[in-house]
Amino acid sequence: MEGFEIVLTTDRTMMSNHHGKEFLGFIATGPAIGVPEKLWMWIAAPKIDVDEYGRPREAPYGMRKVEAKLVDEGYNAAIIDPDYIHKYLDTMKILMIGHHDYFAYGPPSSEWWSLTGKEPVNRLSFKRFMNSPVIRKAREKGVKIIAGGPAAWQWLWELELWRKWGVDTVIDGEVERVIVDIVDKALNNEPLPDYIYVGPRDAPSIEEIPNIKAPSVNGLIEIMRGCPRGCKFCSVTLRPLRFIPLEKIREEIRINLRGGTKGVILHSEDVLLYGADGVKPRPEPLINLHKTVFEELGEKKEFAWSHASLAAIKYAEDEYGLISKLMNEYVLSDHRRFLGVEVGIETGSPRLAKIIMPAKAAPYPAEKWPDIVEDAFRIMHENKIIPAATIILGLPEEKPDDLVKTAELMDRLKPYRSVIIPMFFVPMGALKKNTWFLRDHITREHIDVMLKTFEHTVYWAEDIMNKFYLKETYLYPVRLGLKMFLRYAKHKVKKILKEGIEQYIKA
Repeated sequence: MEGFEIVLTTDRTMMSNHHGKEFLGFIATGPAIGVPEKLWMWIAAPKIDVDEYGRPREAPYGMRKVEAKLVDEGYNAAIIDPDYIHKYLDTMKILMIGHHDYFAYGPPSSEWWSLTGKEPVNRLSFKRFMNSPVIRKAREKGVKIIAGGPAAWQWLWELELWRKWGVDTVIDGEVERVIVDIVDKALNNEPLPDYIYVGPRDAPSIEEIPNIKAPSVNGLIEIMRGCPRGCKFCSVTLRPLRFIPLEKIREEIRINLRGGTKGVILHSEDVLLYGADGVKPRPEPLINLHKTVFEELGEKKEFAWSHASLAAIKYAEDEYGLISKLMNEYVLSDHRRFLGVEVGIETGSPRLAKIIMPAKAAPYPAEKWPDIVEDAFRIMHENKIIPAATIILGLPEEKPDDLVKTAELMDRLKPYRSVIIPMFFVPMGALKKNTWFLRDHITREHIDVMLKTFEHTVYWAEDIMNKFYLKETYLYPVRLGLKMFLRYAKHKVKKILKEGIEQYIKA
């Protein structure tokens, strides 16, 4: 193989399978606290296996989609591990870079940065990558640099670095319809636009979305795009809703398993809305989806959902007993002791929920939001589903009483196994013209919510590790490292956060 004209890559925090545990990747969104940065990076983002050409065995799913689109169109393109891109300096004409959080402006990175005053590991890692000699040499050779991915919007906040690093084009949004035209222009040395925003009208159809050609990180498979709930703080709601056919899902599972991935993560903004009637889950498409997945997966492979909505969890179980059916008949086995999923609480205030995310509770009324949350947490706890939940602090129109309601909801959720992460509001979606929520906006009500979520998470994290997570022998060092951090966190982080924030308020 002589080389690639188009190389796709990213920094180490993204080009990793996180020891085969997706959740560990989120550790890279914080600064190294209590341990050296190298150890923090090893826990969150160890190096990944590559072939003789430097192609990673697993790579970020979105990057795999771009790679597949280019290969299908006949381009000489490949994803290359960041440690190996120097091998292609003589053949590379375009360098494509993707990331979920380039500059740590997304949640929860921005929160950790604001609270501690320390740059998160993902930001430091990406800056080192872009300042590396290989990137400088690529630019000197005239290589065109194109950046994209979910965090493309962050380049607008870093214009100085954009110019310094010589990034030619930033593409914000789904790229399948626009990437070929941009690549042709770049290869022909035609002028490139600085910034491209791909809106809903330019979103690709199902037929235009290619199947990946090689395994994605931890077997992540997209089952739908878009979300019908319309939460104002979320950019995904701007995309049209499309369901990926079962045949395409099955083929991508096979590609992942043939490539050696340890399981499958079904990816969607709300897995339970696959084939739904609006916001109401339907048993038939969900059962067919899981039946298809487990025909390929078997009993010994790992399995997770990326995201699910709490209202959908409650509706699916209350109306059809669907959660318990899926867990007992498909998910749980001698090798799969639990199911992991991300969920959004965002607020415990019915008033604020009605303003910011009125359809988040649908088909139930927004006024019942705290009850919906607790019911869903109970259902998950009873069915061995472990949620990683988010709270958003500093939402527009937030009042002190809204935070009191959120703190009260945290008390109600104490009995349920879960991880709850408070995040600072980041202006995105329909709220992108609002101001950021930063440390100088924190009130004592915010502190109360943060401390309650911290205590809840530390308590249940120990239980989760003891009963469910990181039980494999080869992961013992990672488990030990996390336990050491939890021990440190219980005695130090809480004190640092509480005293530091209160001193800042007094100042």
